[in-house]
Amino acid sequence: MNAPSDLSMKTDDVLRTELEVFRSEHRDLDEAIHALAEKSSADQLTLQRLKRRKLMLKDRIARIEDRLTPDIIA
Repeated sequence: MNAPSDLSMKTDDVLRTELEVFRSEHRDLDEAIHALAEKSSADQLTLQRLKRRKLMLKDRIARIEDRLTPDIIA
């Protein structure tokens, strides 16, 4: 797996592009997890790995969204 990259060194356009790629991959993993879970002979180790990857992507998506969303002081 790639090491986490430094978000402060990337432009907003690059981050938006990465965000769309990560969201797409997250959706694909979700579909794969559901399809695999429906099988009675589902490999639990593979399911765990897919879920872990999906969670990692969710965290990366959240970090990018936080970077792209301006801080609003209430």
